[in-house]
Amino acid sequence: MIEWGYLIKVGVALFAIVNAIGTVPIFITATEGWPDSDRTRTIRLIALTVFLVLTTAIFIGDKILAFFSISIPSFQVGGGILLLLMAIGMMHGHPRQRENETAGARDAVAIVPFSIPLLAGPGAISSVIITAEQSGGFWGHLMLVIPVLVVAALVYAILSLSMPIARKLGASGIVIVTRLMGLILAAMAIEFMAHGLGSLFPGLVK
Repeated sequence: MIEWGYLIKVGVALFAIVNAIGTVPIFITATEGWPDSDRTRTIRLIALTVFLVLTTAIFIGDKILAFFSISIPSFQVGGGILLLLMAIGMMHGHPRQRENETAGARDAVAIVPFSIPLLAGPGAISSVIITAEQSGGFWGHLMLVIPVLVVAALVYAILSLSMPIARKLGASGIVIVTRLMGLILAAMAIEFMAHGLGSLFPGLVK
């Protein structure tokens, strides 16, 4: 029997951790100048990747991390470094020649850093792994795919709203948002790394 109340609670918590709404301004600045068709393709790829990453984490996430001897704190530090590099580029306003980017390069952006670690990051992956361990058994794991699917669909819907928002902001508005979101993203990156380092080196935390 499906425990819908439990699945709803898991889905709400996962949606809060993924924080797709907070990613909208970052997505706008990262895809500024792209054709709408490429943005739509990227959004589909982001949503699909989020679904696949979190579903994989449900069934074999703990085994994958154990195989590579990777801990969640190490994943947090690595993800934080990736986000910090992206944030520095946003704050400096480096031109990116987006119109010349290949489809492969844009697909890569969809996977890293948007899908991993910005949306399906250490927090979401660790949350899913822990929930899967508590659910017990294959059918319990299978039921957890439902909230993951709903969250991936919400990611698609929310990021799709970024296109009309970008058109209303205009070029100057996007420049302003880029600087502000670069600063916020840098702070998020530091938080990622701080949590990871705090777990790796407990003596640093007093």
